[in-house]
Amino acid sequence: MDGTLSAADTELLRKDFAANPAYRMAQNAVTRVSIDDVAINREIINSTDHSLSVLLDDWKVTNQEHSGRCWLFAGLNLLRVGAMRKMNLKDFEFSQNYAMFWDKIERANYFLEAIIETADRDIDDRTVAHLLESVADDGGQWNMFVAIVAKHGLVPKSVMPETQSSSSTDRMNTSLRTILRQGARSVRAAAARGVDAARAEKADLLRVVHRVLCIHLGTPPERFDWQWTDKDREFHRDGVLTPVEFAERYVDLPVGDYVCLVHDPRNPTGRTYTVQYLGNVLGAPPVTYLNVEMRLIKDLTAASLQAGEPVWFGCDVGKMMSSEYGIWDTGLYDLAGVYDTEFTLAKADRLLYHETQMTHAMLFTGVDLADGRTRRWRVENSWGADRGKDGFYTMNDSWFDEYVFEIAARRDVLPAELRAALEAEPVVLPAWDPMGALAR
Repeated sequence: MDGTLSAADTELLRKDFAANPAYRMAQNAVTRVSIDDVAINREIINSTDHSLSVLLDDWKVTNQEHSGRCWLFAGLNLLRVGAMRKMNLKDFEFSQNYAMFWDKIERANYFLEAIIETADRDIDDRTVAHLLESVADDGGQWNMFVAIVAKHGLVPKSVMPETQSSSSTDRMNTSLRTILRQGARSVRAAAARGVDAARAEKADLLRVVHRVLCIHLGTPPERFDWQWTDKDREFHRDGVLTPVEFAERYVDLPVGDYVCLVHDPRNPTGRTYTVQYLGNVLGAPPVTYLNVEMRLIKDLTAASLQAGEPVWFGCDVGKMMSSEYGIWDTGLYDLAGVYDTEFTLAKADRLLYHETQMTHAMLFTGVDLADGRTRRWRVENSWGADRGKDGFYTMNDSWFDEYVFEIAARRDVLPAELRAALEAEPVVLPAWDPMGALAR
């Protein structure tokens, strides 16, 4: 027995399939239409009520277009709620392009410093290989968003609007990857002459990266004149502001006081974790997660929504979702029935066996509560108004358990023992751990 698939084996497989009329019926259906159309559970579609007992949003959704900026959009969508209140505006957006510009240049610097730090390792070392593979990605994490706002501030979208490359980042990112991988080679070679030589090489590379970003995204403003007419048609003039001054004036949430809570069933709860080489702004607080039970994440999310504040979260967005109906539910597609097989991996095993990871960040803007228990959730996505229900989705509670991984929550709402746990030295997970996937 050498494990080769023999002709006899394939004949048995053919006969097994042909002997079952249900398999042939499924084949007839799925070869003509999408598997989603065949497997969709009509009972869930019909029983999912999009009304909720707590609903915050009365604004339009944003659109990240063909980019991986969900974490920035979700963060800026959270902050714009307070800005709209302060300025008495019906609709407002911070510039996502501005935030991305500074994330890209900061991340290039972060990457090149990591290359300098690992210059004595073989090029096929797993960590070095991971750094080279994930260079110039669009994704990010909550702490990375906070770091950009704290250092570079924010501007209105009208001051630095979208460009073709901010809305469709592939071509720009391809050029940046080439420049930075080529730069990694020169930095590693220069490191043989010492750190100063490597950093001199890095400085030359950053000038090129900055030039490329300015060509693709525009030059970010140092100062701008801000004035607006509110929804009551009253005119306001605020004068000339720097981006940092604008953020200080119109961001009403203490984002630096927020922490990332994750549900990672692979690891013990009540501990903090970080991922090696996950970040963007050197010198900023590291990306840190506090692992807690899912019940606490749900309770804190619901409490925040009841207090009138949306919640930033990360999840595995593509599982059991329908953009047509605007629904997430763990039983939305009966794939087990169509394929006549069982899907048995629990959340921890899906992480271990690369079947799930964080892929998208969005905003909770509502919750349905009955007898003190959560039933379903309102989600503001950043895929435009043409998907879901005018860009909003309904998440049934079952999906939250299985595919939501993290939220950003105020530190002061945590129990005392968890606040104390935040002070502990975090466990360092390897650079390729799935808890860092949202940044990739």
